[in-house]
Order: sequence, then C-alpha cells, then structure tokens
Amino acid sequence: MTTLAVTGHIDLTEETVPLVRAALRELLGPYSGDLTGISCIAAGADSLFAEEVSAIGGRVIAVIPSLDYRTAVVRPEDAPVFDHLSETAVEVRTLPYETADRAAYEAANAELLKGADRLVAVWDGTPPSGRGGGTADLVEEARLAGIPVDVVWPDGAARRG
Repeated sequence: MTTLAVTGHIDLTEETVPLVRAALRELLGPYSGDLTGISCIAAGADSLFAEEVSAIGGRVIAVIPSLDYRTAVVRPEDAPVFDHLSETAVEVRTLPYETADRAAYEAANAELLKGADRLVAVWDGTPPSGRGGGTADLVEEARLAGIPVDVVWPDGAARRG
C-alpha cells in the first residue's frame, strides 16, 4: 500500500477549489484502492486531498497538531468537513501540544513525513516565510529527506489575499 502525505495552502480561492480537486483526482487515480493518505485535514488543500483519497477507496489518517486545534483553529464554516473527515478517518493522531502554535505545526509536519512514501504539495511555489510549519517548509524537509514531492498547482489556481 502506498502512503501519501499532503501539505498545501488553506487560502485557495473559490475558483481554485475545483481545479485543485480535479488535479488531485488525476494524481491519485493510479493509486485507487491501494492508498493511505495522511493529512492534517485543515481547510483547503488538506481536506480536499483527504476527500479525494476517500473518494477512490483509500484510507485516511488524520494528524491533528494540538489538543485545542478543533476549537481554536477550525472556522465554523469549515467545521462540518473537518468533523466528517475526523469521524471517517481510519486513525486520528492528535499530537500532545496544548495549543496550535509553531511547535505543534512543525511536529505535525514531522508526523506527516514519518510514514510517507511521497508528499503531495498543493503549492504555488512561494518560498518559506521563515515562520516554520508551512507548506514550503514541509516541501523543503521532504526533499532533504529524499521523499519525492508531487507539486499540484493547476493553471489558473490562485490564493486569496
């Protein structure tokens, strides 16, 4: 069974969501029925990936960065998807951090890579911000660890703001 981890932007525009979903569907298609996806199931790329893994019959492992993540980070409009993905995941790994901060996100990134054969990055190529725990940081970590990275950023994709 192949294990793919995901990292990606949470601030995808409304028009970008179907583009990314279609690109993920195409990327994941060859793994149908033989896939485990590891995701922090955050809004945006993480949840789109988890939904597409489930859609092709794959298993989802959710990595929750902190004990307060659901109440402190998940916006009300994103809660139904987050809750559904949490409930349907074959495993939920909640990390022992009290608050969702840089340390929690960096630990979650390490957890994502720990069992991954490949990393899927829904990423516009923006370099690391220097804050740690972001998409570009995880891409860099994966590449340094020798984990292949599949970048998904379809033509026309954009971020809010």
